[in-house]
Amino acid sequence: MPDLFAYTDGACSGNPGPGGWGALLIARDGEAVVKERELKGGAAETTNNRMELMAAIEALEALARPSRLTVVTDSAYVKGGITGWLHGWKRNGWRTSTKKPVKNEDLWRRLDEAAARHDVTWQWVKGHAGHPENERADELARAGMKPFKADRNT
Repeated sequence: MPDLFAYTDGACSGNPGPGGWGALLIARDGEAVVKERELKGGAAETTNNRMELMAAIEALEALARPSRLTVVTDSAYVKGGITGWLHGWKRNGWRTSTKKPVKNEDLWRRLDEAAARHDVTWQWVKGHAGHPENERADELARAGMKPFKADRNT
């Protein structure tokens, strides 16, 4: 069975502003790429964190059946949230440790639900550091943002 990876990234022009998300799904057998799929999208008025979350959500939701995969993100927010903070937020009724409402609760709930269907390992990589798959996810995120960014200039 091939190893499955999802490389995800979000982008925003202004924060908030037009944004995009990108995901690169790769199935590998050893070093050989067996299958590759690119996903992208965006929103007219959003934040970088929302786009980072959307990239991970869309990657997980794109899988037709429960899978074992590694999600690779350059977002400490996504990795920290899904592997650590989420449990406390749920326990505290979607409140932070300081009793404030969790930002982006709608997307955190959706990510939690999408991840629950799979056996996911979360990995953080430094963004814009020459990691080829992360760079491609960034390109996809920028492409996903492009139609919304153009709308703003008209």
